[in-house]
Amino acid sequence: MRKKNIINIIAIGFILIACLIGVFKNMNINEKENNKNVDSDLKNRLTTMQYNVTQKGATEPPFSSEYYDNKEKGLYVDIVSGEPLFLSSEKFDSGCGWPSFSNPIDQDSINYIKDTSYNMERIEVKSTVGDSHLGHVFNDGPKEAGGLRYCINGASLRFIPLEKLKEEGYEEFIKYFK
Repeated sequence: MRKKNIINIIAIGFILIACLIGVFKNMNINEKENNKNVDSDLKNRLTTMQYNVTQKGATEPPFSSEYYDNKEKGLYVDIVSGEPLFLSSEKFDSGCGWPSFSNPIDQDSINYIKDTSYNMERIEVKSTVGDSHLGHVFNDGPKEAGGLRYCINGASLRFIPLEKLKEEGYEEFIKYFK
């Protein structure tokens, strides 16, 4: 009797393990399907350049961004997630051909990744929420602002003018412009 109980317990254990493996496999399939749906949505929502920059790590041509010489007051957000990234007051003309900022609104909104592509050593910056490739950060920015230059692809950004912050749901950032 005791041997039979042990065998039954072992058999039930194997069945539970098999079920769990099936559940996890199914979860993985569903995650892949979800990722495909998200990817398809992004391809429909973004321009080819925006998609290639944010999702594939591409770089837009220098001086091609609509934001390169934008001098309006406002907020720059991640084109994918809407996550607030940079204030216009932190933007400066570095002459590099891409929008440049001295600091993000919040350090936690940026992930920093070592990038050794093209036989260079750089620090890639990605948005935290959207995981969008934004550009790179260099240590040749304005010394009085901390010495950093966030060299950002305009294709990864959406600009919200100061007068539309409330309407677009970013009212909390108006205080930075007073």
